[in-house]
Amino acid sequence: MNKILVKYINFPLQYKKIKKELLGTIENVFESGNFVLGPEVEKFEKNFAKSCQTKYALGVGDGTSALFLVMKALGIGTGDEVITVPNSFIATAGAIAATGAKPVFVDADDDYNINPRLIEEAITKKTKAILPVHLTGRPANLDKILEISDKNKIYLIEDAAQAVGAKYNGKKVGSFGIAGCFSLHPLKNLNAYGDSGIITTQDKQLYENLKKMRNHGLKNRDECDFFAFNSRLDELQAAMLNVKMKYLDKWTKRKREIASFYQKKLSDIIKVPLDKPNEEAVYHTFIIQANKRDDLQKFLLQKGIETKIHYPIPIHLQKAAQYLGYKKGDFPKTEEQTKKILSLPIYPELKKEQLELVVNEIRKFYS
Repeated sequence: MNKILVKYINFPLQYKKIKKELLGTIENVFESGNFVLGPEVEKFEKNFAKSCQTKYALGVGDGTSALFLVMKALGIGTGDEVITVPNSFIATAGAIAATGAKPVFVDADDDYNINPRLIEEAITKKTKAILPVHLTGRPANLDKILEISDKNKIYLIEDAAQAVGAKYNGKKVGSFGIAGCFSLHPLKNLNAYGDSGIITTQDKQLYENLKKMRNHGLKNRDECDFFAFNSRLDELQAAMLNVKMKYLDKWTKRKREIASFYQKKLSDIIKVPLDKPNEEAVYHTFIIQANKRDDLQKFLLQKGIETKIHYPIPIHLQKAAQYLGYKKGDFPKTEEQTKKILSLPIYPELKKEQLELVVNEIRKFYS
């Protein structure tokens, strides 16, 4: 196998640049003796809420737990329906199903996000929420989705797992709906060193309820108001995330620069994602749509360039979703995109010559 010249992701490069700060903050946590729901978690929650332009933020164990806990806190469960997309990571629908509710899918639009023109026909008397996914770090059409949720008196819950820092009409995602749910998994733009997540909300009552729900339903150390779950952001992870928060804007700017480079160099031969005037995507992934996608992926790997497919099998065609009764052909846009999508390397540490190699080899393939 050829030597990998451009890895799809390269965690050690980021670590090297902030190693001293990370190790210092880890040592501080060990010396403090605070390991669960300590001052680092509180600091991170305040920092994240401020960054996200929300009143409250609450650290939890992972992004899937964020989705699940919000729905449970809103009383969503057996007999209810939640509208979402079939082209996300499996966790979006999985979190809905875990509450006992039924995932109801609506096809994607050209931007990979939920098609707002198709949402209302999926609403029934059982619909309790719309759960759009800001896929690839690009905001969904929140104006239209908010209009629909308000009109039908159903919750808007944002799956912002891939979109930390993204803006819609100048406002951060995660601040539009009743709650925003973020993943801080190692692959995300703001990444922990393991599973972590955070919830944002403007609603004080929801925040207070979630605060107990993530911690066994405890009112305090000795009193339990209701039986609940154990999904808390780890103090060590919060400490390291506090270090990384200082670099998030810089990293986001660099990812947008890389996206711009790809757009300028490739838009004449393949379909590339482009921001609309009211959007500011953060490019968790940079997904092109390519003819002969599988051949292109093999060709690039032979040239030492790693790529990925996010995601090769849509949720409605997964074995886990068979009970929902969907079949091939039900979501034509999603299924069409699945055959063409390819994620190119995009992370701040990529060098100019690596980016030029990616672009040049893609152009060679199509020449």
